[in-house]
Amino acid sequence: MSTIKSSSYIRFLNLLDVLARINPGKRLDSIEESLLDKIVLSFHENQSILVGDLISMAELGSQATLHGRLKNLSAMGYIKMVANEDGRKKEVVPTKIAIKRYEEMSKYLDQAVKAS
Repeated sequence: MSTIKSSSYIRFLNLLDVLARINPGKRLDSIEESLLDKIVLSFHENQSILVGDLISMAELGSQATLHGRLKNLSAMGYIKMVANEDGRKKEVVPTKIAIKRYEEMSKYLDQAVKAS
């Protein structure tokens, strides 16, 4: 069995594993990570994203599955759902906890690249 040379990405994955062990109660599954990525990217681009937009992402799962994952992200403190002006639609925004998570991941990526 051959071994993979320790690349920047492998070091980054190891650092992410450390992050997951530090915060075991806040571990996200792949669907939750994909949803949170989409939410944070939209927030970063100053674009609003609605619950309906997210639960219509059929490539990630059924509407019921995605709605459940959004509820999980909210319960873990990663997102807030805020009613829009007329109250009929809910915009999804990342919380400070989510922003901090991405800042930590960025820091780990920088560390992995610098170790090259």
